[in-house]
Amino acid sequence: MSQENVEIVRRVADAYNRRDVEAMLDELQPEIEWHPWLQVQLGGGATVYRGYQGVRAGIRDGEDAFSEVQAELSEIRDLGQRVVAIGQLRGRGRESGAMTESALAWIVEFKSGKVIRVREYLDPQEALKAAGLSE
Repeated sequence: MSQENVEIVRRVADAYNRRDVEAMLDELQPEIEWHPWLQVQLGGGATVYRGYQGVRAGIRDGEDAFSEVQAELSEIRDLGQRVVAIGQLRGRGRESGAMTESALAWIVEFKSGKVIRVREYLDPQEALKAAGLSE
């Protein structure tokens, strides 16, 4: 099942880049927990988006901050019921118009063949450490 989990992560990233929220939701458990980086990066507190409505709200929050955004995954590590995905996030600020690029990593957990939890990190090393990997 773990290779399928890697493919699910690829499909979620692809759907995100296409802004196809429904295709993303097809890969997620109804009780999904998504722990994004955006609010912390913008000076807010940690946020958790829960359930399909929460994921939709998270996408809207991202669209409020960025007029363009793309996640490019360069490495995906299969850990069985978890996957660590590492890549880059590129975006254009909605208000400033400035382009930004940042490292991005996800720890994705699975339940019954669908995503149950996502934790985002701007530091891939921090994500690897949180996943119990040294590098």
